[in-house]
Amino acid sequence: MIQPGKIEKYIYDELERKKGLMFALIDPLDYINIDVAIKTAKTANEGGVDIILIGGSTGIQGELLDTVAERIKENVNVPIVLFPGNINTITKYADAVYFMSLLNSKNPYWITHAQMLAAPIVKQYGIEPLSVGYIVIEPGGTVGWVGEANLIPRDKPKLAAAMALGAQYMGFKFVITDAGSNPAIGHIPLEMVKTVSSILDVPYIVAGGIKTPEQAKNVMKAGADIIQVGTAFESESGAQKVTDFVKAVREGAKLCVQ
Repeated sequence: MIQPGKIEKYIYDELERKKGLMFALIDPLDYINIDVAIKTAKTANEGGVDIILIGGSTGIQGELLDTVAERIKENVNVPIVLFPGNINTITKYADAVYFMSLLNSKNPYWITHAQMLAAPIVKQYGIEPLSVGYIVIEPGGTVGWVGEANLIPRDKPKLAAAMALGAQYMGFKFVITDAGSNPAIGHIPLEMVKTVSSILDVPYIVAGGIKTPEQAKNVMKAGADIIQVGTAFESESGAQKVTDFVKAVREGAKLCVQ
């Protein structure tokens, strides 16, 4: 039997201890330079986030990715996990990678082919693959367009729940629903979070459009196990803001009745 890897076990253990986790996503291309991106990661670490994610839907690869990951790793004491936009969003300086399948893509490349191409590289680099079922919700943003997603409508929570349960039954260790980066209409509806959460037995991650601590608290209260925040830390990356988000995540998790 395959035992959980170090980072997977870390996530499980921290969920058991804290009940709710917060991941900070750094997309270096969203910052004016890599020094600011690295400073934001350091500040997020100081504010209490549980994992630093590095990635984006386009352009983050090669020397840029290596440099950012290596320098962030030198400045934080939490795991560095890749949030890949394609098979080239991989670096040996990370601890783990979301080994994702975009389950509602119309193109098999994003469901199984990219994973086949990336698997030997992940093994060669010795980074830990985290098995993630990835579901894109309206409006979808850049990831929805690049990934050719058949977007789950925001008013169809049962569709999202059915796909999430299918991901669990296929063996994925984590499930993410993502509305895309900084959607104008905000994060996915709380009713969808609640419906998806109620059917899953694996950790559930909510991403996209969570802009305030209060929103983070409400998403956790609705049933998320983990939230990912990126854009909210780009314009104001003070440690106090991160601390407020982390506090809201912990409080929301305690208030969840599911």
